[in-house]
Amino acid sequence: MEQLSTHPWLSGLFEDPQTSEMLGTEAQLRHMLSVEAAYSEALAAVGSVPAEVADTAAKLIRQHRPDMQALRDGTALDGVVVPALVRSLKAALPDHCHVALHKGMTSQDIVDTALVLSIKDILELFSARLSDLTDALVALEQAHGECVMMGRTRMQAALQITVATRLQNWRLPLADHQKRLTELQPRLLVLQLGGAVGDRAGMHGSGQAIADHMAHRLGLISCDANWHTRRDNLAEFASWLSLITGALGKIGQDVSLMAQQGVDEVSLTGGGGSSAMPHKRNPVRAELLVALARFNAIQLSGMHQALVHEQERSGAAWTLEWMILPQMILATGQALISCHTLLQQIDRIGPVE
Repeated sequence: MEQLSTHPWLSGLFEDPQTSEMLGTEAQLRHMLSVEAAYSEALAAVGSVPAEVADTAAKLIRQHRPDMQALRDGTALDGVVVPALVRSLKAALPDHCHVALHKGMTSQDIVDTALVLSIKDILELFSARLSDLTDALVALEQAHGECVMMGRTRMQAALQITVATRLQNWRLPLADHQKRLTELQPRLLVLQLGGAVGDRAGMHGSGQAIADHMAHRLGLISCDANWHTRRDNLAEFASWLSLITGALGKIGQDVSLMAQQGVDEVSLTGGGGSSAMPHKRNPVRAELLVALARFNAIQLSGMHQALVHEQERSGAAWTLEWMILPQMILATGQALISCHTLLQQIDRIGPVE
């Protein structure tokens, strides 16, 4: 999906600059450095290191710009970027600041918390997009809702309904997904802090105080235990993403059927053309919504496979998450954009008079 979003021509279908930026290299690096800096400050807050040392370390950490090739090479060797990042930070910080850098944490604390910080921004964006879609559907209902059209069950003509009936079945799930998002956030937007094997032993009894301080500094919820191997929060988030694209895919499927010649229950401006049949107007955005819904439904099974984290940390399951979850997020972002575009393209809904 990330490659599709930057492809010379496929990006015309898949590009979502806002979501891509929130998942991009700069954002992830900024978040990882923010987590490291917050940890340094928390060590001072609990008295583990002098305040002036932690302040200097935190400032330099936030300003640090590592060599990207070194991070790439380090990730290929270590399987995760953090060891190379910490090596780069140690080289940049004065020796006396090393006591305030990373000691007691583990790579997973950094990577997982940085991911959650990205997700926090993305949820705000997606919530706003859901609200925009709701407004667009309300506007369509006000404009066309009283029109009468044929209701269809099992793709066969059944009984007449109003346009409002079909539009409500498009709109109501979006409100449910907004509610689910509110319910999900307390389980999802949680700091990760466990240390080497998840017991915070390297924090010398101050683990909870450090976690509380970091969470406050980062705008997250504090954790009373690590979730290194408890990935139900991310699996639930992936399920929510698939529910979103599924609801939007239903809209796309309906519009595709309504736009068929001989049915003509919707008229779209700006439909896609055909190289061989210039009379055609293909419902491209509607089709894309169906494809994105199916894509996320397939990926969801992979996120459920990634629930199986062995013992105190899994390299394999963790890596699988990195491969799947960003693609699901990008697919959902594009679906929200495409659905809004599609709704704006509707200039008639209901039968031709």
